[in-house]
Amino acid sequence: MSDYNDTMNRAVATDETDRLIASNKVEGTAVYDAAGEKLGHIYNFMVDKVSGKVEYAVLGFGGLFGMGESYHPLPWNALTYDTSKGGYRVDIARDRLQGGPSYRTGEEPFRDRDYGRRVDDYYGTGAF
Repeated sequence: MSDYNDTMNRAVATDETDRLIASNKVEGTAVYDAAGEKLGHIYNFMVDKVSGKVEYAVLGFGGLFGMGESYHPLPWNALTYDTSKGGYRVDIARDRLQGGPSYRTGEEPFRDRDYGRRVDDYYGTGAF
């Protein structure tokens, strides 16, 4: 049994390298505005099933202990990892973010094929 466990432990991929990171380590990472003020955290991110490309991150915003939290999809290319903060930075003002496309727990906006286009139009990114 020991040989099996040793083999399995070696077979498990690392969750972070110099340029790659596992999704479970991205989720929960803080997001800051350009001034360094914390806006929220990465709730999850959406990946195109065909290309495998991350299209946008969903920012968990507001609320207290997960209650009343809203979710704001941001084009993935709007985020920059800041090693000094150990989190992501966006050059989007808090009020602009609050006014952008969002949803709450139990809502499923991604079922609407045009939702990504609305996110792109709002942020002017051309990602979709």
